[in-house]
Formats: sequence, structure tokens, C-alpha cells
Amino acid sequence: MMTHPTVCLLGIPWDVHSSYMTGPALAPAEIRCAFDCDSANKWTESGIDLGQAEIIQDAGDLALEGDPDPIARIQSRVAEMLDRNLLLLCLGGDHAVTYPVVKAVSRKHAPLNILHFDAHPDLYDELDNDRLSHACPFARIMETGRVARLVQVGIRCMNGHQKSQAEKFGVEVHEMKDWQGPPALTFDGPLYISVDMDALDPAFAPGVSHWEPGGLSVRELIQVLQQVKADRIVGADLVEYNPRQDPSGRTGMVAAKLMKELMGRMLV
Repeated sequence: MMTHPTVCLLGIPWDVHSSYMTGPALAPAEIRCAFDCDSANKWTESGIDLGQAEIIQDAGDLALEGDPDPIARIQSRVAEMLDRNLLLLCLGGDHAVTYPVVKAVSRKHAPLNILHFDAHPDLYDELDNDRLSHACPFARIMETGRVARLVQVGIRCMNGHQKSQAEKFGVEVHEMKDWQGPPALTFDGPLYISVDMDALDPAFAPGVSHWEPGGLSVRELIQVLQQVKADRIVGADLVEYNPRQDPSGRTGMVAAKLMKELMGRMLV
């Protein structure tokens, strides 16, 4: 029987820097519940049975409520897990969690490449006087100087400020207005993947805080994941699912599907 490395799940139930509505802090538990639902099996499209013993290690959720410095806590916990050479998939939370996660990952794997799926570039220098807003993580990440390449897919809310930020940081942006099918993406060196659920059109994933029509289908996002070429995928996150916007649980099942396919890519 073929053996695979282990993917470690870490929940980061944190959304205090959300600009519009809270709710993504509830997501890690709901994504796990959808993943374990008997309505679907645990096989990835790449042919890996995630139900095998020990292929997934669940580290639970970080306890961040009342923590005086959640950014440092997240970064420290991720660094600790990376020191154990674990493949790490983080479940947010809003997109603000990606900054401390990537700070830790980029110290272990530098220079790092990032593939970022989102409706929004998240490159604001600040939003509502908050430099740690979920609209700012990739500005903070690029300021570290430890990211060789940032590629964004699914963007459809680019404004003038964020366009200038993208030019400043040399970000490669694939906007939906130019969509001609999955872009051919090849990365030299370690790759980190960040998936914001609102990269998807709200017709496919309405359970998010920001409905932005004109986005990717579930199949299109998965095709990009399946076709991307990289030396190795060293980590990933799945963020911005808002269970408060998902009474049917439909978006939770989509999140669980993306979680499966992310793990599938990390394990091959």
C-alpha cells in the first residue's frame, strides 16, 4: 500500500479584524463537521483516501479569546508545528489569520511563493485605520521581503489603491474580467496556497461575508489547484467561510470539498 505523509489541521477561530460582519471564527468546527458528513466520502480527486489512519492529524483550534497578542500566538503555534516538519493546513477565521501564518511559514521556507484565491486583492495599506484588517494581510506579508512571488486568482474588486499596491509589490494578478480558463502556473521553490471562500461566485458559495458576483466556479478553482506545478506545497489555509450566512450548510460542504482537494495536492 502506498504511504503518504501526514497533513496537520489547525483551526484558527479568529475574526476580530473583519471589516463588515463577524462569523468566520465559527468556521473551523463547521468545516470539520461537513468533512465528516456521511453524505460524502473522504477520497480526493487525486485518488487519496483521507480516511486512512494517521493521514490527517487534527491539532484542534487555537484558543485566542482574551489573548493579548493573537498575532504572536498564531505565529508561534505555526512555527512550532513547522519545526516538527508537518504539512499544515489552517482553517480560518477571516483572512487576517494568513499574515501570522505566512510569517512563520516564510521563515521556515524562504523565499516563499504564494498562490492566493480571492475576490479581493487584500493589499490595502490599512482599512478603517486597521493595518491588520482582513483586507490588508498581503500588504503586511509582502513588506516582510520573504516572499519571492505572489500570484492572485479570482480578483474582481481591484480599486486604484490596491492596483498601486500590486504594482509596488510586483504582484501577478489574474482578474476575472480576463478569465480564459485556468492559468498555467508554475512555481520554482516552496509554495503556500491561500483560499478565500469568496473567490467563488456566491451562486456556488453564498456562505461568506462579502458577496461578489462574477467569481470562479468550484470546478474552476479545483482545476487551478490540480494543474498548478510547484516543487512542493509547504502549507495552505482556507478562510472567510461564514456559517452565519450558510443556514443550509451548502457552503460548508464546498469548504470541506476544497479542504479535501488542498490536502490531496499537499500529499502528492
